[in-house]
Amino acid sequence: MTADHRRKGWLPPGREALRLRAETLGRIRAFFLERGVMEVETPMLSAAGNTDPNIQSFTASFTGHVDAGARERWMRTSPEFPLKRLLAAGAGDIYELGRVFRNGEAGGRHNPEFTMLEWYRVGWDDVKLAREVIDLLELLLVRAGKTFGVYETTYRGLFHDALGIDPLVDPVEKLQAAMTGTEIDGEGLERDDWLDLVLTHRIQPFFPRDRITVVYDFPASQCALARIRHDDPPVAERFEAYVGPYEVANGYHELNDPAEQRARFERDNAKRRERGDREVPIDERLLSVLADMPDCAGVALGVERLLMVLAGTDAIADVLAFPFSEA
Repeated sequence: MTADHRRKGWLPPGREALRLRAETLGRIRAFFLERGVMEVETPMLSAAGNTDPNIQSFTASFTGHVDAGARERWMRTSPEFPLKRLLAAGAGDIYELGRVFRNGEAGGRHNPEFTMLEWYRVGWDDVKLAREVIDLLELLLVRAGKTFGVYETTYRGLFHDALGIDPLVDPVEKLQAAMTGTEIDGEGLERDDWLDLVLTHRIQPFFPRDRITVVYDFPASQCALARIRHDDPPVAERFEAYVGPYEVANGYHELNDPAEQRARFERDNAKRRERGDREVPIDERLLSVLADMPDCAGVALGVERLLMVLAGTDAIADVLAFPFSEA
C-alpha cells in the first residue's frame, strides 16, 4: 500500500480479486468454446439507443466527418440489438463478453459500467436456455469451491408461495398492502412498479444464499423483448436467474415480429414522454431485419453480480479494479 493510497482512503482490490475475474472470464470462454458457441464483438456506440424507460443511457458526441453518420451516439446498455442483427444474418449460436454502460446506476451493488455476458441459442426456447444458464452457474460455483442447490418456479408460483399473492390477477391494492411498513412513496407508481417492489423487497432478499433460483413466465406486461404465450392470463416467455439473493441473468424466448417490436419501442417512448424524460431513437436497423432472425432464445448475465457471489462479498467495489468513484 502506497502512502498516496493511505491518504486517499482507497485501495484497488487485492490480487486474488483480480485473479478471480480473470479465471472466471477464462472459464466462461472455455464453456462456450466446448459447446460450439462463437464469440463476437459488436459496437459500444450506436445511432440508436435502448428505449426501456427504466434504463438510462450515456451519450457521446462524434466530431468527425458528417458522412460517417449521426453525431450523437448512444453507449450500449447491452449488446442485444447488434447481436440480433448478426443472428438475422445467419451467424448462428453466438455470445459477447464485454463492457456495457447504464447512467445513474451507482451504489453498493451497482456500477455505471460493468461487464455483461450475453448469448443466443438458435432453435431454443427460454426454458432450454435457462437450463444452460444453470449449467454455467454450477460450473463456476463448483470451481470456486461452492455447492448450490437449484430451485425452479414460475413468477406466479413464487408470489403465491411467498406471500399468498396472485401477481397476474390480484388487485394492485393487495400488492400495496404487501409493502406496508416500508418507506415507499407510491405516488405515480403503476401495477408493474408495485410488482417489482414486492419482488425486490419482500421476496428476493429471502432467497437462500446457497441456492440458484430460476423464475419463469413473467407477466405479459413485463415482456420487454420476449414472446408472449397466450395462456389465461397471458405470460411472457421470460426468465430470471438468481444466485442467492442476487439477480444475475435475464433471458427471453426472443420476439422476431418487427411490427410488434416497433409497437413496444413506441410504448416505451410514450412512457418516457409521460415522465418528462427524453425519447430515445428507435433502432430501425434492427427492425428492418428482425423478421429474418431465426427462432431463438437469448440471455444477459451480469458478471460482477456473479463475481460478488464467488468472492463472498455484498459490495461490487470488491470485484472491480476501479469502481466509478475512483475511475
